[in-house]
Amino acid sequence: MLMKQKKMLLLTLSQLRQTYFQELPEITAIALASPTNEDFKADLSTYLDKFSATDEKTEEAREQIRTLLHYDGQEIHELSTGQKLLVKTISLLHQFLSGTLENTEMPTDLFIELFQVFRRLKGATTPPLSHQRIKSLSERWPDGLNKEVKEIRAENKERMIHLLIQKIENRKSKSSGRFRFEEGISYEEKYRLVNEWWNESRFHLSMAVKSPTELNRFLGNTLSTETMYLLHQARKKGMPFFATPYYLSLLNISKEGYDDETIRSYILYSPRLVETYGHIHAWEKEDVVEAGKPNAAGWLLPEGHNIHRRYPEVAILIPDTMGRACGGLCASCQRMYDFQSERLNFEFDTLRPKETWDHKLRRLMTYFEEDTQLRDILITGGDALMSQNKTLRNLLNAVYRMAVRKQKANLQRPEGEKFAEIQRVRLGSRLLAYLPMRINDELVEILKEFKEKASAIGVRQFIIQTHFQTPLEITPEAEEAIRKILSAGWIITNQLVYTVSASRRGHTARLREALNKLGVMCYYTFSVKGFNENYTVFTPNSRSIQEQQEEKKYGRMTTEQAEELCHLLSENQDEPNSKRSDVATRVKQFMKKHRLPFLATDRNVLNLPAIGKSMTFRLIGLTPEGKRILRFDHDRTRRHSPIIDRMGKIYIVENKSLAAYLRQLSKMGEDIEDYASIWNYTKGETEPRFHLYEYPDFPFQSTERMSNLVL
Repeated sequence: MLMKQKKMLLLTLSQLRQTYFQELPEITAIALASPTNEDFKADLSTYLDKFSATDEKTEEAREQIRTLLHYDGQEIHELSTGQKLLVKTISLLHQFLSGTLENTEMPTDLFIELFQVFRRLKGATTPPLSHQRIKSLSERWPDGLNKEVKEIRAENKERMIHLLIQKIENRKSKSSGRFRFEEGISYEEKYRLVNEWWNESRFHLSMAVKSPTELNRFLGNTLSTETMYLLHQARKKGMPFFATPYYLSLLNISKEGYDDETIRSYILYSPRLVETYGHIHAWEKEDVVEAGKPNAAGWLLPEGHNIHRRYPEVAILIPDTMGRACGGLCASCQRMYDFQSERLNFEFDTLRPKETWDHKLRRLMTYFEEDTQLRDILITGGDALMSQNKTLRNLLNAVYRMAVRKQKANLQRPEGEKFAEIQRVRLGSRLLAYLPMRINDELVEILKEFKEKASAIGVRQFIIQTHFQTPLEITPEAEEAIRKILSAGWIITNQLVYTVSASRRGHTARLREALNKLGVMCYYTFSVKGFNENYTVFTPNSRSIQEQQEEKKYGRMTTEQAEELCHLLSENQDEPNSKRSDVATRVKQFMKKHRLPFLATDRNVLNLPAIGKSMTFRLIGLTPEGKRILRFDHDRTRRHSPIIDRMGKIYIVENKSLAAYLRQLSKMGEDIEDYASIWNYTKGETEPRFHLYEYPDFPFQSTERMSNLVL
């Protein structure tokens, strides 16, 4: 009988070595009979030659061991850190089994993983969980529309209203600003006003919690001494902190009720993040831009830090407005580097558009207009919807005028030399989760107006790209915000960051289900970037593949079903406002018709530094700490900068071992036997994109020449 995972994770090196002797006697015998590491590798290779592969799983294990043998003793270049790394996985195993290991204090994690690799050679694989087990694990995650969750949130709001009254009364400048009390009004009137203001996004931004002491007060003084010390250390280092009363009301401060860890890990910083802050490097290497020089993906960009680019067809625009701020700072933010350098911040007064912004915006639009391949603009930040309505209208009007100019210029170009025209406009925003009351009627009118006139010149896709991290964020307020945006004819897609708490069994499946029922399509499930600052929240990529293969598969559609769904969503975008139907109802009917619990329209990927998203990888080694060394390939289903053909092989070291990850889950109360098949996933393949996310064909032949590119 196989040893339980929980027990194996607690073994000492000596106990683990004894387990090898008992369970893998052939491997230990080879190690003891091999005088050197090279002898061990040669003898192990011979052993594999003699081994008779009886099934696909056994052959996969043999192929994996051969890969580990091939890379042992090689030096690789780790892309995320730029450092050289000597791979010595099998050599360390030989030393461990032969009793010659120099570091007797080294972690067991490397040898736990190798034990799992070699036991698969004998056909011992852990089967995936049953559909019924997956379903039951998914059902434990309530959404924000759940009755119990709403009751706890109502209690939180009640407590916070009294704290907000105190905060307004104690402000130094009581006469300025909209959210203030007139002299002499009663407490009941103050309560009524704050309760009314609660529904306004500006109120929450102006009342946002920015200090550890205030945060603890708003959370009923429930934070531990250790957490408070850590938050004070973060503040001393200049780390920004920003959480609105609305978002804090989603937390459950009682010992009973729902699990809020996925939200909590976004608000509260980890020791490793605080320790590293000030020395964080940009994971997206293409975000490091020097004037006049191409970025890491080979693209020349305008001066400043407004445009980020990785692919030929799309570029990100970060405006010099309040769009450089957010509705809160996510602890795992991929742009923590930019907050550290203060290019992104929460100083709203300094982020209001300057007179020079309109001039700069015209220059930035010229970049899109004169580029041969750009057809997709993603306006983000920060957060695109943090910009005020007037600013956002001006920004979208500038995009519209640019698209018109680009189209007119094409009339003078012959077939085969025409530039790509703007087909897709996206706004990146987490405010649907952080501050859904931001989606007011005026904003909806701006979105409708822009869609109507941009559609007339050939723009086909209008997308709000949002980020719900947990079903708990799907509150009645968020539901209303989603309804309003869909009524404007824009599609809403969701990106999830696959943190440890979000990676718990069934959590992602439940989030997809809750979002789909409201008409939101899932777009990406992102692995956390693996630098040191994100150690606490990083989930190994093998868990992402396990989720893809064992949980997401229940929402997969046939080709015919996927085409039907694309038609349903595209048809709604093409309808004029007066004839547009309820997207949520149509999506729910589609799911019911095809008996799908959710729609697996997202791709599980890691954002590789400088070269885009991929989940095509192979395990080629392990560090002495047991962290996986993965060799990645590009996503061959989409176009890249030609620079990828010059980069050679891509190696990434994950920032924690599988064993460390499983220990984290165990501390969170998870039964880690539910994750036992995770060791089987030593390779991955990038999923094809859902057809809705593909670019439409042009009605002309465009040029293949790439501009603004220097290799």
